[in-house]
Amino acid sequence: MRPAADTIARSEAVVPVRRRSLGFVAIPILVLCVAAFGVLMVYSASYYAAQKQYGDAFYFMKKQLLGLVLGAAAMLAAGFLPYGKLKKCKWPALIVSIVLLAAVFVPGLGVENYGATRWLGLGSITVQPSEIAKFGFILFTAAYVSKKPERMKKFTGMLPVLGAGGAICLLVILEPNMSVTMVIGLLMLAMLFLSGVKLRHFLVILIPAALAVPVLIIMEPYRLQRLYAFLDPWSSPQGEGYQLIQSLYALGNGGWLGTGLFQSMQKYRYLPFAESDFILAVIGEEFGLVGVIVLFCVFGAIIFYGIRTASRCKDLFGFLLAAGITAVFAIQIVINALVVSGAIPPTGLPLPLVSSGNTSLIVTMAAMGVLWNISRGGKGLPLKKDKSDKEQ
Repeated sequence: MRPAADTIARSEAVVPVRRRSLGFVAIPILVLCVAAFGVLMVYSASYYAAQKQYGDAFYFMKKQLLGLVLGAAAMLAAGFLPYGKLKKCKWPALIVSIVLLAAVFVPGLGVENYGATRWLGLGSITVQPSEIAKFGFILFTAAYVSKKPERMKKFTGMLPVLGAGGAICLLVILEPNMSVTMVIGLLMLAMLFLSGVKLRHFLVILIPAALAVPVLIIMEPYRLQRLYAFLDPWSSPQGEGYQLIQSLYALGNGGWLGTGLFQSMQKYRYLPFAESDFILAVIGEEFGLVGVIVLFCVFGAIIFYGIRTASRCKDLFGFLLAAGITAVFAIQIVINALVVSGAIPPTGLPLPLVSSGNTSLIVTMAAMGVLWNISRGGKGLPLKKDKSDKEQ
């Protein structure tokens, strides 16, 4: 089945008024519920380590709660700002994303942790630019493609999207951060496909991208060590295999129904990054397989409403924006779950809306506000033709 870009591009700019469906309220409610659950789980996963390290058991929880409040405000603002106006921000969004990613390499601005420089230090505040860059790329691509959809049929028309995605991937891999690089790479492929590129052009990009993954692994010794640990974690139970083993212990200890809220054993400094990248293991231990399934059903509902929002949107910009936001959300969830369960080699990637990290939480909730905004228009509110097409 071909992408819907061609059909949408030919559709009328004014959508007939329809009756609003459950999706109108489902997106913000589900997002707020998951984010609130994330605050609870961040506290559960971190209170022991926070007490030992900072002398405050609520240290990580208070930061996450602040992120929830700011994220809710951002989601509300994005939910009522006409999303068509975002078209004018395509170049600022891309330029700001690239500048922020490059700024992490400036001495005094970049903050290094665990051998990687992925954050900007602004006094007591740290910002992770790669979280912003993902959505900056989505906005740029959606605006670029929707202006002249027919140019995506030519390889030269794809070059600005490839250049933007390639520049972001290059800066992220230099941090280094292979997990986010893979997310952005997959997102770029998804956006190109949804834009209606020709199959032969798509394969020209897909094949080199697939070949680049093993090359990136071989280039860095620590990535090879992680690969070996994934294949046989017990070969280095106190080294590269330690984190995966502790994650599997947590999931195994949880069984079907879990040990109960706050009853995880692995969070007592056995499982590294229990409140962030591996928080799903703590959820699995405390709520069991049933709890994890319920959480993923909620994630699935958000993704479902995101897909339905994109499919019902009558303008190409809204379609690509909604599809891109939904795609990056789904990609991160899948990769995080595969890592925590030992299905793919360990890599650092937060679970959206749940893991500790204010940049990820605030930016994701703001993006969900845009998705909610599109669902309101795509479900029947009159959409006026955006004058930005003529202005750009």
